[in-house]
Amino acid sequence: MSVSRVFCAALALLAVASSIHSLHAKPASDDPAAAATKQVVEQIVKENEPKPEPQPITPGNLPNFLQKGIAWLIAAQHNDGGWGGGSHAQQSVRDPHAVQTDPATTAFTLLSLMRAGHTPVEGLYQSQAKRGLEYLLTAVEKSKVEGPLITDVEGTQPQIKLGRYVDTAMTSQYLSRVLPLVEKDEALHKRVDAALDKCLAKLQVSQQADGSWGQGGGWAPVLQSSLSCSALEIAAANGKQIDKDVLEKARNYQKGNFSVATGKADASAAAGVELYAFNGALRANAADAQEAQSRVEKAKAEGKLEANAVVSEESLRVSGLEPVAARKLAQAAVQNEAQIDRLGDEQLLKGFGNNGGEEYLSYLMTSESLVIAGGDKFQNWNGKMAERLEKVQNGDGSWSGHHCITSPVFCTAAVVQCLTTENDAEFLSEMAKRTNSHQMADAGM
Repeated sequence: MSVSRVFCAALALLAVASSIHSLHAKPASDDPAAAATKQVVEQIVKENEPKPEPQPITPGNLPNFLQKGIAWLIAAQHNDGGWGGGSHAQQSVRDPHAVQTDPATTAFTLLSLMRAGHTPVEGLYQSQAKRGLEYLLTAVEKSKVEGPLITDVEGTQPQIKLGRYVDTAMTSQYLSRVLPLVEKDEALHKRVDAALDKCLAKLQVSQQADGSWGQGGGWAPVLQSSLSCSALEIAAANGKQIDKDVLEKARNYQKGNFSVATGKADASAAAGVELYAFNGALRANAADAQEAQSRVEKAKAEGKLEANAVVSEESLRVSGLEPVAARKLAQAAVQNEAQIDRLGDEQLLKGFGNNGGEEYLSYLMTSESLVIAGGDKFQNWNGKMAERLEKVQNGDGSWSGHHCITSPVFCTAAVVQCLTTENDAEFLSEMAKRTNSHQMADAGM
């Protein structure tokens, strides 16, 4: 019998039972037939009620103010699928639809959506993320094979403030993250893979002898160099063949900007703002600091070290490392500790003196660094950032800068990424382990 016939029959039985119940004026509890029939009907109704649409799986529980910021970013997307950071020549323009789209801002926004659970394959804003990915793929596919650039768009705020190669660096980051997610779509996976290879080739050949990407201008090119270094780390972690010397030089350049002896960072490539160089150094050093800590903990578990042993060159040698590798990781641990000690320095955190996109980007780098390095410092930092950044949110849900990168799209994407870093903890930690293992194996360490 069909469900509809069963349902009608049940209704008829319920009507009969109701009539009998009325005639005899018996309570429902005293009428087993009516109670049983009612139960059957209720079960049928329940089974045939419209099922709610499955809700997207969003990592973490995002506070309302962050959800508002994400919704603002979605509304700021252009019809071509991209987002724009605005022109350096017209920094006063805050309308996200009154600016030209560019790959750097688009990739940066897509990275923020990914951390909030919205990718081209899942999430409430899946379709918007897929359109954004299409925008990036088209830009890369149209770009020349020669040279470090992937776009003809010139003079954007990210380019002028961070460096002309920032589009290539940020696009590499997003394509590296999204590549494993689109494996089930053979055609799309092939396009992402090819575009990523093109970006990575451009990045690697454009690195300068000192390990930076400072050539081509930029107000604070140390940040562009840090973004490029992170792009190579992410790509290597997701299986791409990255020249180990290029990655090692990139990390060493960033780490070299901080002096353990003075506790300060060299701001000569950071527009004189120590915060930018400091956070780039902290981010580049995080993987080595994690490696040092994990090797000592493993040696303790194996009984090679006492339970109260600290990270040092000697303890790392006991763990099984050769002298050169032990010295390198011990230095990383010392530097990491010295840098973390500075995170309570309000003068450092003020950066330029008020909030710009560079400040928000620097906070993001610190959040990632603390997650990678491990320990108990992240939660305190994250709570501090949430309180600090919620206070300066605009009424419409966005964040904007008061100097240099004023773009509300760029600033909002940076804040969202910063405050959702914990959602990426597993990936960031595993990324550091994979790239460090790869580096040390290739170096014979």
